[in-house]
Amino acid sequence: MDAKEIVSYFSKIELFQILMPLALVFCLAKFLGLVARKLQMPQVVGEIAAGLILGPCVLNFIDINNPQYGLSVRSIAEIGVIMLMFSAGLGTNLKELLKVGPKAFLIACAGVVVPLASGAGVYYLFGFDNGNRFFEALVVGTILAATSVSITVQALKELGYLRTKVGNTILSAAIIDDIIGMVVLTFVITLSDNGEKGHQENIGVICLKIAAFFAIAVVLGFLLFKGFKWLENRRPHTRTIPIFAMAFCFFLSYCAETYFGIADITGAYAAGIIFCELKSASYIEEKIEVCLYMFFGPVFFASVGLKSNLKGMSFELLGFVAVITITALIAKIIGCGAMAKLCRFSKSDSLKIGVGMMTRGEVALIVADKGITAGIINKMMNFAVVPLIITSSLLTPIILKILYSIWPDNKVKAVKDRESQQKDMKYSQMYKDDEKEDVVIIKTKVKE
Repeated sequence: MDAKEIVSYFSKIELFQILMPLALVFCLAKFLGLVARKLQMPQVVGEIAAGLILGPCVLNFIDINNPQYGLSVRSIAEIGVIMLMFSAGLGTNLKELLKVGPKAFLIACAGVVVPLASGAGVYYLFGFDNGNRFFEALVVGTILAATSVSITVQALKELGYLRTKVGNTILSAAIIDDIIGMVVLTFVITLSDNGEKGHQENIGVICLKIAAFFAIAVVLGFLLFKGFKWLENRRPHTRTIPIFAMAFCFFLSYCAETYFGIADITGAYAAGIIFCELKSASYIEEKIEVCLYMFFGPVFFASVGLKSNLKGMSFELLGFVAVITITALIAKIIGCGAMAKLCRFSKSDSLKIGVGMMTRGEVALIVADKGITAGIINKMMNFAVVPLIITSSLLTPIILKILYSIWPDNKVKAVKDRESQQKDMKYSQMYKDDEKEDVVIIKTKVKE
């Protein structure tokens, strides 16, 4: 048996070995995702739970460190992260972002600074040390800084307050919040890598690298945007556009990580923003979402649970999870709410903005995953993220509903009342018309 045959044999073994873990992940992740949705929780909670059950925490059916298939699972999960951030970039509304402007930016900055400082402080308070305590604390703080606005958007949509000033501010601030969080994460990982490699790169050089990356991305993005506009006019809503867009996403992610020392997810997010103003942006996002929903997404979110291990769990860590969850929720309300008040929002609107910004989701998971992959924080920190996502996802819609019942938006209320009156009048007229028709039918029958 020659070298090529040996390589081929082991490749087949690895492919064969990965099929069963993938089958288990897909089935259980889908089932628990549907259960989570029925319980009014994000589907991602069920997918993470699937990883926890299949991994070393409960059944230990899948070992993500297994040399036979572990590398393949981790690679698929990494592609899932990149596609997830690309999809998030595609969903960005630049016009809305620019319209709300400076206020949303200031609220987003406060929503990063206060949770980041609080999270780092709690980490120091509990005395954890994985070998590089300063950077560990920064990563934990960055996890707390990330915002997931999807739950808030759904809650505001159901309440009828999504397109209000408060709704637009929350939406825009959350987008800026994530961008700042990605930049902070890039700084932390880059500086940490420099420290481990034994050569401290000047922070000015790192800033220049990041600035150079974004400058090149803007120029390249402008040229590609023009090219894609021409392409979508010639071949609108064809699969050619999503394929080329995905290729550019992978290319920019690779360049960001390899040549600029920036996290690949930052490149993916930038690629999404470049294409977000295309007419085909929603079409591209739709095709990407299919791949995410069907394949890459469940593997990534399940991998969060698969990487977790209850061995070594202590009462100290459980206490840390409880404190960090409470701190994360309060820090967002204080940071974003206080800045909103300084930006001349009313007290009630400031509180609504603070509560609307406290949800955590995919970005927090991504930050934690990147911190663990980079070797900065311990994988046990995954246990701090999952309860935070569940708690914030459950509390945010409930608190927002209570706040809007106490302090309703009068303009929206007036519009709702007017629409309600118009509906009542319409139904009343329909009832009268039906009544007249019944009378005519009865008279006709009597004559007959």
